[in-house]
Amino acid sequence: MATESFTSSDDIRAAFSAAMSAMYREEVPAYGTLMALVAQVNEETLAGQPALRERLVATDTLDRICEERHGAIRLGTPEELAMMRRVFAIMGMFPVGYYDLSTAGVPVHSTAFRPVGKESLSRNPFRVFTSLLRLDLINDEALRNEAAAILAGRKIFTDRAVALVEKAEQDGGLDADGAAQFVKEVLETFRWHNQAIVSADMYKRLHDAHRLIADVVSFKGPHINHLTPRTLDIDKVQDRMPEEGIAPKAVVEGPPTRKCPILLRQTSFKALQESVSFRNDTNGWDVGSHTARFGEIEQRGVALTPKGRALYDQLLNETRARVRPAADGSNAVAYEAALADIFKKFPDDWGSIRRAGLGYFTYTLTEKGRAYTGGEIELEAAIGQGLVQFDPIVYEDFLPVSAAGIFQSNLGDDAAQEFVASPNQIVFERDLGVSVLDEFAHYSAIERASLEACSGVIDTAVVAE
Repeated sequence: MATESFTSSDDIRAAFSAAMSAMYREEVPAYGTLMALVAQVNEETLAGQPALRERLVATDTLDRICEERHGAIRLGTPEELAMMRRVFAIMGMFPVGYYDLSTAGVPVHSTAFRPVGKESLSRNPFRVFTSLLRLDLINDEALRNEAAAILAGRKIFTDRAVALVEKAEQDGGLDADGAAQFVKEVLETFRWHNQAIVSADMYKRLHDAHRLIADVVSFKGPHINHLTPRTLDIDKVQDRMPEEGIAPKAVVEGPPTRKCPILLRQTSFKALQESVSFRNDTNGWDVGSHTARFGEIEQRGVALTPKGRALYDQLLNETRARVRPAADGSNAVAYEAALADIFKKFPDDWGSIRRAGLGYFTYTLTEKGRAYTGGEIELEAAIGQGLVQFDPIVYEDFLPVSAAGIFQSNLGDDAAQEFVASPNQIVFERDLGVSVLDEFAHYSAIERASLEACSGVIDTAVVAE
């Protein structure tokens, strides 16, 4: 019996990412302008930093620098979340991390669907930050029930998409024709619809409760609300956006500018006000508007250990206690100054970050190390003798405060309503249908595997976890 030839999940993900990018550039032309600007800045940065280019080549990450790194989508029901998990699994994307955004005034909790293996990330790093609306955080019981009824009545996946998911699960994959159909059908879930499924009055009630609730509940499907390329110099892109006719948000989210980037920095252009039609009592349409979609960029740094993350959170909290950034940018200069000052407490050279156990690194043998026959020695001695080199592990996940900051800057100050912090990973994972991968354990395993690959030179038994 002949073995059926299936299209790899990496190839399906790459095709979907390309199709999504093309669709979004058509829907939001300013995003295409942003992509071109990012490519230009990345090229300039690499030209001016040959050592950076060399390390990106050595770690097999140069070719994917300018590819979209992530998108974001907001779902309305547990059923939508569970089905979305099955869809992403066919693309080789799995849920990593749990994020409670209620702490920052956004009524959702989230995970990131992404590839997790080195080869898959090298092939295509696309991921989707996926949020589930939490109607339980809305005090108005009548509105909560009405919103739930609206969401229960919509179907965000085409029948063909569902059938293809079921076929892939049953057969163990999709052939080339099935994969192409799958990408085409799933893309419809992420497409923009300019006709709402609610009246203007209902939209206003949802909007008054929280703008994000209106965005999730009011439409036929969960349109992609942004895509994000990776830049090597986010400050330069932020400064140049106005020259390209793009209005950036007031401040860059995340840590300050550093010689050794940590975690994630993000910024975006402001969300577009788009024409939308609302149903009326005469089976006609009333013209209105909606604001949700934007373009974002990110600059990624080293993944931090629990110790490093605790220090990061402490310093960010200290900064926001001194100056809380306003969405309108009125105190942007003061906030950025406070951020830079307070983050001086976080080491800014790779050696110090590594020795202090603040970040995750991969270890490889140098040419000298590969020729070494002197027996196993301690890691620090091996590094000192030039037998082993280390590279930061790129942080592939997200920051709740940064994500919420992007949300709020595009929703406006008046949307920054307060919710009682209520993380509920157990309920989220129940709705999802699986447990999310712990990001710290994942990065630690990558680091440990790289150390084991250096056995024969370093004594891995004495290297602390």
